[in-house]
Amino acid sequence: MTAETPDQPAADPVLAGYRKSIDNIDAALVHMLAERFRITQAVGRYKATATLPPADPDRERHQIARLRKLAEESELDPEFSEKFLRFIIDEVIRHHERARDT
Repeated sequence: MTAETPDQPAADPVLAGYRKSIDNIDAALVHMLAERFRITQAVGRYKATATLPPADPDRERHQIARLRKLAEESELDPEFSEKFLRFIIDEVIRHHERARDT
């Protein structure tokens, strides 16, 4: 058992359980994002060979609207979900531009 210090309170089993769940979800998110980026990198290579533009604004708008709706249905802040998706989309476009330039 860990000794209690001013910086480290005594272990709280309820809090530890919540944190373990959060850690598991974070790990799953990382794995899911890695898989998503593997697929989008394949899309970027395909777009480069097919001479398609790196960005698809119509699809981006559709995806953002779709995810905002899912967020609302899941009681997640749609603004947060849009910011998160926009961050991912921007990174994907950057990868697609790099694939086009190689």
